Formats: sequence, structure tokens, C-alpha cells
Amino acid sequence: MSAHGASAPGVRISDKPVVRVNGTALTDRDLLREMYAIFPYAQQHNGFPRELEPEIRRGALEMIIFDELVYQEAKRRHVTISPGRLARAEAEFRKQFPNQDVYEQFLRVEANGSRQVLRERIRRSLLIEALLRTAVDSKSAVSVAEAKAYYEKNSKSFEHGDRFSLQTISIIPPPNASAEIQKEARKRAEDAFRRAKATRSYQEFGLLAEKISDDDWRVNMGDRKQVERAQLPPPLVAAALKLKPGEVSDLLQLGPNYTLFRLNAYIPAGKTDFNAVKAQIQSDLQKARTNALRSELHKRLRKNAKVEVL
Repeated sequence: MSAHGASAPGVRISDKPVVRVNGTALTDRDLLREMYAIFPYAQQHNGFPRELEPEIRRGALEMIIFDELVYQEAKRRHVTISPGRLARAEAEFRKQFPNQDVYEQFLRVEANGSRQVLRERIRRSLLIEALLRTAVDSKSAVSVAEAKAYYEKNSKSFEHGDRFSLQTISIIPPPNASAEIQKEARKRAEDAFRRAKATRSYQEFGLLAEKISDDDWRVNMGDRKQVERAQLPPPLVAAALKLKPGEVSDLLQLGPNYTLFRLNAYIPAGKTDFNAVKAQIQSDLQKARTNALRSELHKRLRKNAKVEVL
């Protein structure tokens, strides 16, 4: 449960019901709160983008319906929350507020000033979490054996061509630059080359890239990670094949631009080892399984429910 309420400057809330789920009314406040959860930037920018608002509203409506169905199912199954668990959740929720005044304001606006109302909302959130943990999370874990089976079945997906792990420094003059500006770019490039050659580590080269490079990777220490051979300009590939890991290339001119790079590793064509991708496979499969289980649960709960959109 988030401490962000549904109130915001310029937004009118009437607490009017927008949907009934098996007779329980959910209001425009509930809907708007979920819309902000989906698109939190709206609270900072005075509303939702006009072109996105209908889709955000639809998604939020489906979400509050789903949550209410899960909550009702949790009660039907007699799921309980221990007093200790509820007390801890209340304490954690309270920590989200910078001071007592902000907390009291939230209580007034979102819970009619009642700590009991807030406590029941927290209990409701915990019941939803508990039911989803049983019906979805506990069934979505992916074992190493399952990940390995996926890896073997989709082995071609993990094959790759030659790869180079690079850090780059580029000097890029503006389009249609004059001869004078091109000359200045060349001077900057030669200075960059001299300074790059003096670096002795990934860190030193990266800090230099952050200071002087013009390309997009400068914000990440010039690190382009692993790049397929086919995605690199032939002159750069030719230069990389002559280097040992840790060495810095000569200055290369590619059209009007200048670049140089540090070779961190050369990875010959082959198949990525399972251990290198195991965690990612498990994560991807678990996300897919979680989505499928949530969808299945939603359909099952919705099948016999009476949902009235008002």
C-alpha cells in the first residue's frame, strides 16, 4: 500500500461509485489512486497526457476490479493477518511520511481522519498480497532444471557471432561544420587520443570518456558492453582484431567523426554458456508464468462475479 493519495491540485473527487464488484462499490477516488500508481508523473505535471488517459483509466479500472475480486476471495478462504503482521505493516506505512503533519493530512483526505479506516485499508492490502502469494507467487518459481530445459530447447537463441567489449571516446563535430570547426574537432580528437593512451585501466578510460566524449555512451563511462561484430564499422573491427584486451586503439576517422576505443574483451563466435544466462532465463520465465497465473486467476474470479461499471 502506497502513501500517495488520490488527491492532487486541480483534480475533483466526489467519491462517486465508478464500479460495483459483487455489490461492493469502488469510487472515483479508488480509480484515481490506481491511475496515479500506473502513471505517477501525473501528480507532478498537473494531470495525465490526453492521448494516454483513456488507456490509463481502463488499466486502472481493471486493476481495482481485480484487487477487489482477490480481496473477496481471500475473505472467502478465511485468510487472516496476524496482529503482529498488521502492526509491522502500519509502522512501515507510517515511515513513508516525512513528518506527523503530512501523515495527519493524509488521514484527513484519504481516511476521513480515522486510523481505523486506514488500518482496514492496510489489512485489505495484506490480504490481497497473501492470496496472490498463495495463488500466484508460490507457483511461479522456475527451477534451475526448468531453465536448463528451456536453454537446451532454444539453443539457437543463445548462439552469437564475434563480439567485442568496448569503451569508446568519440569527437563529433556538428552537421555541416565549417573547415575551421572540423580543424578544431581534429585537434580535440588528437588530444583525446593522447590522453586515452595514457590511461591504464577501465576506470581511468571511463572517467576520461565521461569528461570529453561526445557519444551517447559517455554517461556510462564510454562502456558499450558487448557489441556484435556485424554492428560495428569495418575499420573499427579491423582495429579491434589487432588489439589485446586492455589496449587502446589508434585514432579512427569515420566520416566527419573521430573515435578511439579501449578493447576490454574479444568473445569469439559461439554459444553463451548456460551459467551466464541462467538467472536471466529464470527471471524471464518467472515473469511469463506470473502473468499467466494472474490472468488465469482473474478469469476464474471474474467468471461468476457480478461487475457493474457505472
